[in-house]
Amino acid sequence: MDTEGLYDLYRRSAGVTTDSRSVSKGEIFFALRGPNHDGNVHAAAAIASGALAAVVDDPTLSGEKMVLVDDVLVALTSLAAAHRHRLKVPVIAITGTNGKTTTRELVTAVLSRKAKVHSTAGNLNNHIGVPLTLLGAPDDAGFVVVEMGANHMGEIASLCETAMPTHGIITNIGTAHIEGFGSAENVRSAKSELYRWLGRSGGTAIYNDDNPVLRDLLHIAGATVPYSLPGDHSLHAVQAKAEGLYLNVNAVIDGREHTFATSLFGAHNLDNVRAAMATGLLFDVPVGDIAEAISGYMPANNRSQVVDTGRNTVIRDSYNANPSSMEKAISSFAELRSEKKMVIIGDMLELGSESYAGHASVLSQLRSIGTVEALIIGPRFREAAGELFPGRLFASTEEAVEWLRSAKPVEYTILVKGSRGMMLEKVYPLL
Repeated sequence: MDTEGLYDLYRRSAGVTTDSRSVSKGEIFFALRGPNHDGNVHAAAAIASGALAAVVDDPTLSGEKMVLVDDVLVALTSLAAAHRHRLKVPVIAITGTNGKTTTRELVTAVLSRKAKVHSTAGNLNNHIGVPLTLLGAPDDAGFVVVEMGANHMGEIASLCETAMPTHGIITNIGTAHIEGFGSAENVRSAKSELYRWLGRSGGTAIYNDDNPVLRDLLHIAGATVPYSLPGDHSLHAVQAKAEGLYLNVNAVIDGREHTFATSLFGAHNLDNVRAAMATGLLFDVPVGDIAEAISGYMPANNRSQVVDTGRNTVIRDSYNANPSSMEKAISSFAELRSEKKMVIIGDMLELGSESYAGHASVLSQLRSIGTVEALIIGPRFREAAGELFPGRLFASTEEAVEWLRSAKPVEYTILVKGSRGMMLEKVYPLL
């Protein structure tokens, strides 16, 4: 079946899915292949569960509801691109080393005050997730916000070919996934693929004009809108003075001062807030609505999430980590006023040749603070620490869990941060 025929089928469906275990009646099941699974094996079960059709690339499969294609992933991507052509609304792509999910959620909250927004769900930001996001966009969406992640060269460019963004935000460019990219320069080049797309397609880059790395890339971006001058507006935002854990914002918009609270931990989230404010102003969302949307945003999924456990106050920031995000979080944590402070940090993965230097830099920062009790988890941190680091070193998260089980920390303010693969969420029940 060609893309046109598949799109006609899609328009009659209840949506698409790649998970045969959760097929809803009327959905189209795409039988994707992976390194450890073959969705074709589950195509018959998906149809039995109520799927309108199963898109497969195994020629031995046959039946009235089996749709045979050459490659299921190519078919899914082509279908998403076809649907994207139908969407005559702003499509805002968001990528970056740090903060892209928080920025995406904040931008979604702000734009939702003006129109219906369809946005990336969860972590669906890769070559499968982006097509699924686009195919989930309803006809009455006023905006589509698409998060794009990558750990190899060319991935952002490929995602742009499918999503065709009209606007784009690169939150920042730091050190992450070097193992996949090969070098820090390749990370910079890969993230800037979004700017290149916008420059070729006539789109608009919404950029942080306080960030010199991003400013240096603007020559490839085409039309540009700085955070400080979004559309017909002016914006200057700084962290308001506060004693507590949360980021409070003082903003001067079009010459008028506005101060509002957030539920985000740390000054390092200010740029994410500025991105959302600038995007809202560019699309003429009223200032009061922007402030209410950002104030009402509640972080979740262990991203800058503050939790009072009854025993301790825990800053859950363990969804992911790299040297730049780790150092920013620790810097914000160091400024907090608390009698008892503890950091629990885990290895930062996928840093390749920069791994030792990245871990050593974080440890050097912790040494300079000196007043924070530190639990350091993982072989990469242990190697960088040598015999000199004064904190507690653990080979694994399980070892740290055993220590916490006996230590029973109480009345601490605790920052937990590390790469997702370290599974630091295991420590939360002990805090």
